[in-house]
Amino acid sequence: MAEDSSPVKVSFVVTVLNETESLRETVDTIFALAADDVQEVLLVIAPRTTASSRKVIRELADKYGGCIRVYEQRLPCLGGALQEGFAEARGDFVMLMASDLETDPAVAPRLIEVMKTGDWDIVATSRWLKGGGFRGYNPLKLVLNFLFQKLFRLLYRTDLTDLTFGYRLYRRSVIEGIVWEELRHPFLLECLLKPLRCGARVTEVPCPWRPREEGESANTLLRTFQYVRTAVKTRFVPVSRFCRPARPGGQTGPARRTDGSFMQGDPRCK
Repeated sequence: MAEDSSPVKVSFVVTVLNETESLRETVDTIFALAADDVQEVLLVIAPRTTASSRKVIRELADKYGGCIRVYEQRLPCLGGALQEGFAEARGDFVMLMASDLETDPAVAPRLIEVMKTGDWDIVATSRWLKGGGFRGYNPLKLVLNFLFQKLFRLLYRTDLTDLTFGYRLYRRSVIEGIVWEELRHPFLLECLLKPLRCGARVTEVPCPWRPREEGESANTLLRTFQYVRTAVKTRFVPVSRFCRPARPGGQTGPARRTDGSFMQGDPRCK
């Protein structure tokens, strides 16, 4: 695909539970560095999202107007919230990220640039590439992460180095029609593995990880082993079970754009 600097329509899907200042910094950084490409920032909130988080959301909505959209999740847990966020997103592209600064919002323009200039369906981030890295990561979880990545690479015969980091930019047509199952954190793995098995073209860019400064992660050490179950299950289930036709004409799998064009950004977000 030839280089194209035109704006694109990106829906930033961001889950919010108990984040305040990190949420504010995430959203402010998105608009400061990628405003031309923002279709919307879709904030997915849970019934137990704190009052302080909701207050910050109202302030952000006042500041950025119609470019902030709030969605009250119905499905439980992180995976359920992201499934609904994917379904609700209006942009041609969908950015998956967090509101706790573990996914550095300053890297978002790089993901968009790579998507614009390459024939990719998904641009993922990797903590294991040069320029990425881990700061303050639990040492045992770091060893397990390294081993899991090696296992997943062998299992799926891929050169990707980080299949569990939930910071990615998707061509929306790639995720339409895929049947999701995971409701907890392993959804972050499922939503890369299933598109891969459906034929999606994926590349990576480096991104550092740093620990959240607000609240506590719900992704416990014990739950990290559930990723292995998800990886094995997804590898051996027939693709036809989850990769369904997403467009008229019965085409199965990721629907790739053929003209290489990119839509202009929503004028409400200028």
